[in-house]
Amino acid sequence: MELEYVVGTNSKKRFAFSNDKRKIRASQGHSIGIDLGYEPKMPPEILYHGTATNYIGSILKSGLNKRKRTHIHLSVDWETAKRVGERHGKPVVFAVAAGKMNEAGHVFYLSENGVWLTETVPAAFLTVIF
Repeated sequence: MELEYVVGTNSKKRFAFSNDKRKIRASQGHSIGIDLGYEPKMPPEILYHGTATNYIGSILKSGLNKRKRTHIHLSVDWETAKRVGERHGKPVVFAVAAGKMNEAGHVFYLSENGVWLTETVPAAFLTVIF
C-alpha cells in the first residue's frame, strides 16, 4: 500500500497511522485541534528551538508562542534545531530550560518521531546559543 510506504520511509517520521490503520495524520504540527494521544513526559533539562535571526527580538520579548499551531516544536540537539532554523532564513538556535519549565508547571509531550512539544515557552526560559 502506498500510504504504508510513505509512513514507513519518511526520514523525519512525520506521519502516523491510527491504531486500525484506516486514518493517517501528521505526528505533530497540526493547525487544527486534534487529540494526539500523547501523555505528558519529563523533558531533558535542555531542549533547543531553531528559527530565523529576524525573530530574535520578538522571541526574547514575548517567548515562543504556538500561534496557529497546537504546540511549539523542540529538538534534543542544537544541530537539528539549526537545520529547522535554516528553513526560515539565517538560523538562530535557542536553548530552552525545559527542566525548569517542567518544574514550573509547563507540560511537555514527546511525539512519535522524537520531537518535543509544549504549548508555550516564556522568554525567561530561553537563551540564544547560536
